[in-house]
Amino acid sequence: MIKLLVVDSHPIIRKGIELLFVASKDIKVVGGVSNGEAIFDFLRQEKVDVILSEIDLPKLNGITALRRLSKEYPNIKVLIFTSQPEEIYALNTIKAGASGYLTKTANVITLKEAIMKVAEGDTYLSNNLAHQLAFGRQINKSSSTLYRKLSTREIEVLKLISIGRKNKEIAKELDINEKTVSTYKSRLMKKLHVENIVDLINRAKLMEL
Repeated sequence: MIKLLVVDSHPIIRKGIELLFVASKDIKVVGGVSNGEAIFDFLRQEKVDVILSEIDLPKLNGITALRRLSKEYPNIKVLIFTSQPEEIYALNTIKAGASGYLTKTANVITLKEAIMKVAEGDTYLSNNLAHQLAFGRQINKSSSTLYRKLSTREIEVLKLISIGRKNKEIAKELDINEKTVSTYKSRLMKKLHVENIVDLINRAKLMEL
């Protein structure tokens, strides 16, 4: 029986996934938490095999939590289950330690298959993403060429900018100093071809489209 922890800020998502697997012989939802920091509180109390996690999380964003999980709980598999666009986030979450990436448009059968696959130690990828990793090129060049130039850390910083975090807050969440945050912002402006912080924020918000 796979012990599954659901991480999502929306209670209806957490409850809905619990109900999906309530009669399952293969998967048991052992808990649900609403933010990144709560993941680690839960893991200190309960055994978990797979974490099903959104990227957009309060207190500690999903990518930062993923980095920490990879270091502190390397045997726990993480499947990203998100509404965020695959072409922007998927490769970076895999690089950060995720065992799979699934969008919330997936059906129940696909969700179960993905959970089972990562629990067995495999990686779950969509056909498009698998092709990108295999051949080293982007399928949908028109929507994300600029974002492919960004490192995983730069994606983290840009994500936090998009939700209105200040330099001090970003520094605290990512455990870096404020000067480093400013350096990342400068790099982001250069890579995304913008000249000021307002345009950078607008670019960041485009990631949600």
